[in-house]
Amino acid sequence: MTRLLAIWFGVGLLRPAPGTWGSLVAVLLGWTIDRYLGFPALVTATVLVTLLGFWAVGVELRDRPGDDPGEFVIDEVAGQWIALLLPAAAFWARGWEGWLPWPAPLAAFLFFRLFDIRKPWLVGRADRRGDAAGVMLDDLWAGLFAGIATILAAAAWHLPLILMR
Repeated sequence: MTRLLAIWFGVGLLRPAPGTWGSLVAVLLGWTIDRYLGFPALVTATVLVTLLGFWAVGVELRDRPGDDPGEFVIDEVAGQWIALLLPAAAFWARGWEGWLPWPAPLAAFLFFRLFDIRKPWLVGRADRRGDAAGVMLDDLWAGLFAGIATILAAAAWHLPLILMR
C-alpha cells in the first residue's frame, strides 16, 4: 500500500519526467476537487495526502537513506495542491466557491515546476536533507512558493486593469 501511494497509483511510473506527470495529474485532480467538492475539501485532501506522503515515503525509504526515487510523486501531489490552495482560497474568501479560472491552475502548475526543478533557498535546503522527510518537504516548500507566486502574478496582471478604470 505504501508503494502504491508513493507512486500515486502508478502515475510515477510514467516516462519521461515522472515529477511533471505527477504534478499534471495533481493539478487536474486538485482543480476538480475544488470545482466539484469545494475549497474545504481541497484543504482536507491536501492535509490528508501530505500526512499519507510522509508516512508512505518514510516506510518506503526506511532502509534507503539518501534515496529519492523519481517514481515517488506523492510529494508532487502534496506540493501542487498547496500551490492550488492559495488562489482557491482567494476565490473562496470572495464567495466564489468552486470557481477557479483556468489561468490560476496553469500558473500554479508552471510556478510549482519551476520551484521544484530549480530548488531555490528553502526548497533546496529541504532537498539536501537526504532523508524521507526531505523528499516531502522540498515539494511542500515549492508548493508554498508557487502559490505565493501565483497570487503575485494575478495581482500584477489585474492591478493595472483596475487602476485604468
